[in-house]
Amino acid sequence: MFRLAAQSLLAVSGGVCVGSFTPFVMAAGSSFYGFSATDIDGNEVSMEKYKDRVCIVLNVASNILAFPCNQFGGQEPGTEAEIKTFAEGYGVKFDMFSKIKVNGNDAHPLWNFLKSKQGGTLGNFIKWNFTKFLVDKSGNPVARYSPQTNPIPSIEKELQKYL
Repeated sequence: MFRLAAQSLLAVSGGVCVGSFTPFVMAAGSSFYGFSATDIDGNEVSMEKYKDRVCIVLNVASNILAFPCNQFGGQEPGTEAEIKTFAEGYGVKFDMFSKIKVNGNDAHPLWNFLKSKQGGTLGNFIKWNFTKFLVDKSGNPVARYSPQTNPIPSIEKELQKYL
């Protein structure tokens, strides 16, 4: 069965965690690590968990990743439980977060933060799946990549600068 899901991915050097971000908390003037997000089981997870790691945060479309954003063509209407079950069927071994919105008034604040620090072409909004952000070890978004940018080798080369 083919399933196209618009999702958010947080890739961390030394491991990958996939997730979308729901209600979060951020201290004024904080970096990426000042945010928290709700995981797919409803637990709040601080981005501090990824401190001192270089992270890639992106909105993707895939049939195996577990952090959907239903804003792009209604591609992922499932519940967190359905998404988790689906991902587990593929042996997913990364952190999973609940659904989010990446654009509009209800966009998750983490995505608003990323978009404000690394603007996009023709506007800061997320145009479609696979928009990627590179976050350095200090929690600073240092680059933004278009949906057409292939992570390997393009982002992989840039990532090496920050490891």
